[in-house]
Amino acid sequence: ARKQIPIQSGFLDYFPDAISSIAHCSWVGNEQHNKGEPLHWAREKSNDHLDCAQRHLKQRGTVDTDGVLHTTKAAWRILAYLQLEIEKENS
Repeated sequence: ARKQIPIQSGFLDYFPDAISSIAHCSWVGNEQHNKGEPLHWAREKSNDHLDCAQRHLKQRGTVDTDGVLHTTKAAWRILAYLQLEIEKENS
């Protein structure tokens, strides 16, 4: 079963630049919303992930005022939504 979840070869190797961009987006967001705190996802601060993702997708191909691509922010929001959906399914 574990071979059916190839995290390295089926995800990290496919999208190294995109993953790095999303990780940087996490850092930028943490600096904005949790200044001075260790990197963490402050889940209680926003939960309108799909609306935010769509707003960022409308601006895809451009850079937000904080230097992060809007497409990166959309991807972060989709991943956040997916994570919460999976957690709910598994609870």
